[in-house]
Parts: sequence; structure tokens; C-alpha cells
Amino acid sequence: MDYSAMIETDTYHFLKTDIHLGKYIILLGLAGSYSYGTNNENSDIDIRGITLNRKSDLIGLTKFEQYVDNNTDTTIYSFYKIIQLMLDCNPNTLELMGLNKEHYLYLHPIGKELLRHTKLFLSKRAIQSFGGYADAQLRRLQNALARDSYPQKEKEQHIFNSVKNAMYDFKRRYEKFENGAIHLYTDISKQPEFDTEIFADITLTHYPLRDYKNIWNEMNNIVKDYDKLGKRNKKKDNNHLNKHAMHLVRLFMMAIDILEKGEVCTYRQKEQKLLLAIRNGEYQKEDGTFQSEFYEIVTDYEKKLDYAAKHTILPDEPDIEAVQDLVMEVNEKVVKDEI
Repeated sequence: MDYSAMIETDTYHFLKTDIHLGKYIILLGLAGSYSYGTNNENSDIDIRGITLNRKSDLIGLTKFEQYVDNNTDTTIYSFYKIIQLMLDCNPNTLELMGLNKEHYLYLHPIGKELLRHTKLFLSKRAIQSFGGYADAQLRRLQNALARDSYPQKEKEQHIFNSVKNAMYDFKRRYEKFENGAIHLYTDISKQPEFDTEIFADITLTHYPLRDYKNIWNEMNNIVKDYDKLGKRNKKKDNNHLNKHAMHLVRLFMMAIDILEKGEVCTYRQKEQKLLLAIRNGEYQKEDGTFQSEFYEIVTDYEKKLDYAAKHTILPDEPDIEAVQDLVMEVNEKVVKDEI
């Protein structure tokens, strides 16, 4: 299918007529299953893009963050918003930086320049952002199924992984603490209903109480979310369950690439067979739950992500000064009407 021709049809007229889009668009690309290489006959075509903030947004009174057209599943982010999201290594937007060449439907010279500077945005923040999204996918699976049918030890390990991923982000948002000051681990439980449980060794000195309260609340909410067994409203259909399962594994794959190679790879050609097998239900049992082999795959990727997180050479934080120089250069062109 000629996707570039598709966006020239009347259905996508808003790309040219909306005041925030038109000449300000710097990038358009495929999103979702088509961009991952996991599409099937039921897949919708999603489009994501980036548009520059106009002069009135930069030095006037107007404010614009994104344009959404639900009819065509199209979302166009403002330049300012996409920069903020990519600085946080947001998976849904960072994906735009790693598409196959043929999946870019339009690239303005400024869009090409942004792609060339992708590495400026890559940092250890990806550990928490991608890990957090993966955990969210896992929780969707477990919330949709009868989670109390899974071994308690397995559930406890997933809770531990979720809390551990959140820990990476705490040092960025709260007062920093030394490595090991909050040490989490699993061990044999003395409670009769548990095989194992999570323990904490905490040694903090002169630490802000409110920050500690927020950290504790976040960890507590993760545990509470997992403990809400059997409270789902309805069981999701198998197609949605398998998509959640596939995205869970795909997120691990992308995160590992970022941490180990310093690159964003959205189209998963090498792992396409595995991802499609998961999406097509080959790891799902007749009762809707998933085979042990699927959870072995998840556990293996969790270990790989943990190793990549410990050995990555990516910086703790993105290169803010370099990103700011890029943003100022682009916005200056807008203000001077040079786009």
C-alpha cells in the first residue's frame, strides 16, 4: 500500500488545512502494529507525527500541544511536547525516531535533523519508562485473567520487578539517596499464605520526610494494584489479551536495544516470528490463561533488561544543553519565518 498517497486523500485533509499543521509538519510516520512489523488483516493504520510550534505559541499567547483525529487514528505532537516526552524516553513517542525508512510518510529537513540527533535523548531514564510500560502491560494481562491461579512466588517476583523499575525514577524526582540506602529483595516469607515476599533494608539519614512519604506511597500503590484479585469488570477477548502479551515482550526488546546499543529499533524484524506467534495466540491456553513458556520468555527478557540496565554506557540523564541548543535553533527559524 502507498501510505504517502493515502495521506493526500480527502480523509486526511486536516493535515493541510488545520492552522497548527500544514507547513509546520516536520514528520509523519506509521505507528502501532505496522511500525512494529506485527500487523495482521485486522490491524488499523495509525499515524503519528510532529508539528512545529507556531510563532504565536513561542512569543504570543496561544498554546498548542497536540492534534488528534480519531477518525483516522492520527496524533500529531507539537515540537515542544515531543521534546519533553522524548527527554523522558517515553516509548510511544521515542518509537517515531526508529521507524523503517519506508514507514516515514513525510520528512521535512527539520524532521531529518531531529532523527539525526536521536541519541541526545537516550539515557538511563529508558530503564524506568520502558520497564514501567512493560509492567503496565503485564498488569493488564493479570487483571484480565484470574490472577489468583498463578503461583504466589511468581506474582511476588513481578511485584518486585515493578517496584525495582520505579526505583530508577525515584532518584530523578526525589531527593537523591545513595545506592543501597533502599535495598529491596525477595526472601522466604514467615507468613503462612506466602511462599516468598519482598523485604526492604532502608538506611536514610537527614532525608526529607515528604519525599520518603511519596516514595513509600508509590511502592505501596504498586503492591496494592497487584493485590486486587478478581476485581476486573469483564474478561477481555483473546485478541486484546494476546496483543497485551506481545507488546509486553516488544517493549523489553526495544529497551534492551536502547540500553545496549544506544539505538531505537521500532520494526522488530529479527523477533517478528516470536511476536506474531504471541499475538496469534500460540502461547495461550484454552482457558484464556498463558502457558508457562510465555512467562519463561518474559522472565528471560526481564533478566536481560536488568543486565542491560546495570551495564549500559548511556548517561543517567539526557544531554539537556545539547537538546536546548537544537530546540532554540529550530524555534528561531519559526520566529524568523524561515521554515
